[in-house]
Amino acid sequence: MTSRRLRGLDWLNFFVADVQTGFGPFIAVYLTARHWTQGDIGLALSIGTIAAAISQVPAGAIVDAVPSKRMTATFGILTVTLTALIFALWPLRLSVYIAEVMHGFASCLLVPSIAAISLALVGHKRLGERLGRNARFAGVGNGIAAAVMGAIGAYFSTRAVFWLTAALAIPAIIALRMIGRVRVPPALEGARIPPGWAGLRELFTDRALIVFFACAFLFHLSNAAMLPLAAAEVTKKAEGLANVIIAGCIVVPQICVALLSPWVGRTAHRVGRRRLMLLGWLSLPVRGLLMAAFPDPWVLVALQVFSGVSAAVFGVMLPLISADVTRGSNRFNLCMGTMGLAVFGGATVSTSMAGWLADSFNEHVAFLGLSAAGLLGVLLIWAAMPETKEDQAEEPITLIRLRPKPAMAFIPPRLAEIPTSISGRAKWPGSGTK
Repeated sequence: MTSRRLRGLDWLNFFVADVQTGFGPFIAVYLTARHWTQGDIGLALSIGTIAAAISQVPAGAIVDAVPSKRMTATFGILTVTLTALIFALWPLRLSVYIAEVMHGFASCLLVPSIAAISLALVGHKRLGERLGRNARFAGVGNGIAAAVMGAIGAYFSTRAVFWLTAALAIPAIIALRMIGRVRVPPALEGARIPPGWAGLRELFTDRALIVFFACAFLFHLSNAAMLPLAAAEVTKKAEGLANVIIAGCIVVPQICVALLSPWVGRTAHRVGRRRLMLLGWLSLPVRGLLMAAFPDPWVLVALQVFSGVSAAVFGVMLPLISADVTRGSNRFNLCMGTMGLAVFGGATVSTSMAGWLADSFNEHVAFLGLSAAGLLGVLLIWAAMPETKEDQAEEPITLIRLRPKPAMAFIPPRLAEIPTSISGRAKWPGSGTK
């Protein structure tokens, strides 16, 4: 392992974040300016997330199966580039739907590919710190790209944002070449999982994975639609300044992510995962309630600090907990893909739900609905999420205690007697390892 390879990984995170910045809120501004309704925008975004949800597990299996993680990352970057060109050249309904499907699949490959490269380069013990560094460079990349894209959208056109997105793929490919060939650690090569549904069934014998899956779903059910919903409102109220304000809404949380992510990685190594999860998930309902109470466009920019806190925590926790529950096996990328089902499932419901609430009632009701989902996630972590840090097997706080066995509000009493899975954590009864 050389410093050149690690620098390449830094820049890969930076430029991939640049490429991905062109999507999301800028799409909402782009389509709103072309007289799409909130329902139509929500449908377009949901199509992409549904395609991504379908692709999550196969993409994780592909990354596991392909020896070269650089190859899968390269394919993902090139596909995102083609998607940006489609938005720029053909902003029609059918082409937008196709582009959303392509972007969803490409993202499914990029996330586990970069995480797998990181794990292979630094190992499990240093993974938390490395993930924090990844998030820092991604946050800086997102912030810079958002500022530049916002200025380009304001002074030229929103279409130019997608031309810039396509161009940023070139330095991302160069960064991949700096990393060189990545060898999978022998510990991961030694334990092969059964293919197909048998492998998935074995993954879902882990109690921590099941609870975290539900928490991730609620996180994105609360988070995914907040900024697009705010972006549409800003476009109506601020008009010509919409691109600048939306750029600010992206830059502020990315600054927070860049500052906080290394601290999150180091703190997760010291105190464990659960406490940080509570902090990150609690930021979601606070943010949503304040957005509903203070709809001023410039206040929305300041409130994005809460988005930065939650993004920093989730960005580190997703791959870190996946690595925790699959340690000593080759299940890491499959687990990442499986967790992606929760991420994109929550995002799909979020955008559709928020669009329907905004069209049927108003934006305040939509923000309140998103906040309620975030609060449910906080309660689930507090009640049921076990500690996954290897040397800190802390039990979750219980809502109700019965004698002689503990019983939690969200977990059956039998959970106290659940045997352990291959990863050393609890598994569901009757799910024996084959």
